[in-house]
Amino acid sequence: MKPIYLVASGDLRPAANQNCESAQAEMETQVVSAVQKLGGTVIRAHPYDPVKKHGFIDSQKYGMEVFAKIPPAAPLIVAESVWQYTHHVLAGLTTHRGPILTVANWSGTWPGLSGMLNLNGSLTKAGVRYSTLWSGDFTDAFFLNGLRTWLAKGRLTHKVTHVKPLAKARVPARAAETARALAKDLRCRKAIMGVFDEGCMGMYNAIIPDELLHATGIFKERLSQSALYARMLTVPDHEARAVFEWILQHGMRFDFGKDEATELTEAQVLLQCKMYIAALRIADDFGCDTIGIQYQQGLKDLAPASDLVEGMLNNVERPPVLHEQTGRELYAGEALPHFNEVDECAGLDALVTYRLWRTLGFSPETTLHDVRWGRPFGVNGRKKFVWVFEISGAVPPAHLVDGYRGAVGERQPPMYFRLGGASLKGVSKPGPIVWSRVFVEDNVLHCDLGLGEAVALPEEETQDRWRQTTAEWPIMHAVLHGVTRDQMMARHRSNHIQVVYAPDAAGARRAMFAKAAAMRALGVKVYFCGVH
Repeated sequence: MKPIYLVASGDLRPAANQNCESAQAEMETQVVSAVQKLGGTVIRAHPYDPVKKHGFIDSQKYGMEVFAKIPPAAPLIVAESVWQYTHHVLAGLTTHRGPILTVANWSGTWPGLSGMLNLNGSLTKAGVRYSTLWSGDFTDAFFLNGLRTWLAKGRLTHKVTHVKPLAKARVPARAAETARALAKDLRCRKAIMGVFDEGCMGMYNAIIPDELLHATGIFKERLSQSALYARMLTVPDHEARAVFEWILQHGMRFDFGKDEATELTEAQVLLQCKMYIAALRIADDFGCDTIGIQYQQGLKDLAPASDLVEGMLNNVERPPVLHEQTGRELYAGEALPHFNEVDECAGLDALVTYRLWRTLGFSPETTLHDVRWGRPFGVNGRKKFVWVFEISGAVPPAHLVDGYRGAVGERQPPMYFRLGGASLKGVSKPGPIVWSRVFVEDNVLHCDLGLGEAVALPEEETQDRWRQTTAEWPIMHAVLHGVTRDQMMARHRSNHIQVVYAPDAAGARRAMFAKAAAMRALGVKVYFCGVH
């Protein structure tokens, strides 16, 4: 058996890599032990750096240096217990000829599961063959049997019998008619996707090639975060204060402190209010129908987090903003769909969903979440697998229990957000949902769709899930109908998942079929996952 090389892609932010080093080292020890028990040997392809105080590949440049020293045909494990920037290792993986196995630990503490799913989605888009596994402690039969197969054959596949192409389903006539009208309108009048700097956090899978996007009737307006920051500087203090007062009057609370470095302050939130105003004004200037702010790179060194801004933009009920010259209210009575971390696949999904739900007469607020973690829990007397869906921003108050009154702004973690800023934290209300993911494979747009529900869990369970993930972020307790944990992990092509509510189960099914038909009419290959 050939020696197996192991690499670990990490964050670009030193603080994140340093804080997560011990979890990664523990996970790697478990993976190596499992390989050794099955007769293999592991060579770590890059050392721990005592100066940086971590052992991650932390840049694309370093990743290229590491891969230049790995035998091109060697078996390779990419081990992830943390959020990672895929572009650190993508260059090397695209030319690696040996078998590739991506592995993540089943833990929500540092989002290794999300990191691996992003890597998997990026490899899928890039056309790189890979296998994938996940485990809690790397001693369970599922993991060991999968690892044994990969060691012997260099390839591992999972059953995805829950996936059915739309072509094999019958779309109800009303849904098909609604879909055709939406697709015709989008292709005729077209739409503009405002992109505030592309390629956030190395998410190659989140970039839609222009020619694929154009075929749907959507065109990118490439905007700059520096322009957003410059526009923030033109917003008068009294306008920011008015937005802040509106939020308070609608019941949202803020957990304020005094230490800018570690606590949330009113000054941080007022800057976020300026960003909210600036984003709407720039979007209006360019006629954007949806926008995405990168924030994580560039803007993070200039301003507090964009997350409170994103959640408000995604809400129909939100603070009014006027045009500077005419006094016209911008996007009056509408949300401005925002796709977190400029995930363009989520942006396409959000725009189609928003317009379709408006047509159906349903509440149109939609958001992406990270597929963060999950575990079984008793729901209405039955044990079900309940996912933790979380995202730092973009969740609209309409999704939360008690709306704005159920929301609290807590300081974003200093490890990721040096200049702070409020989150829009709350618990997603119970109810039927339609979930989806747009992704690129074989240079074609695809969309997976499914039904599910957001469920209510006891307060103690909710708090424990927050403790094990990121307590400052909004959370959804999600059950996916007809999709097991392992089926989801095997199939899903992204760290992100799009969710939207429906008024009841029948409405969710009707809307899902309409959305599937609309995506197909726009040239997207559509699949149902689970119950449909």
